[in-house]
Amino acid sequence: VCKYFATELKDRLAASAKSKEMIETGHGLERKKRFQYLTSELRLTEALLEPHICENILNYNVHAERKGSLRYAKGMSETFQTLHGLVDKGVKVDLGIPYDLWDKPSAEVSKMHRWCFNLAEQYEEDIEDWYYHHQEKDLFDYLCRERYLKHKQSTDCRSNI
Repeated sequence: VCKYFATELKDRLAASAKSKEMIETGHGLERKKRFQYLTSELRLTEALLEPHICENILNYNVHAERKGSLRYAKGMSETFQTLHGLVDKGVKVDLGIPYDLWDKPSAEVSKMHRWCFNLAEQYEEDIEDWYYHHQEKDLFDYLCRERYLKHKQSTDCRSNI
């Protein structure tokens, strides 16, 4: 979950990385402040919430032919491409689920989607800290390896005692 969260956030931030826009705050006679959109809270908020970044997790599918975290990727798996090809040729394929549900998110992906919201909430301060102070570090390393996995390992160890 963390890997795909980090990937989606990096992609969204990269999409606005070349922006030269300036944001101006203040109104009326108040002294106005100008700052770059590139380093603004607005940019981070838009990347996380418009629409919520975790909604992108629903675009992933399980690719059973792959190993580890590579099992999850956007696009149709080779298995389902083959099955759709057979159906298009008139072959009757019965998977035990209705044809119109074949392309819906799997239970695994739906679970990842829910976990993503938990991650975003639980690590909100870490995400902001990375954005404002540590963007020179890879987000995956900063958030997932240095925080998420360490926290997960320490809580897993405590539950085994």
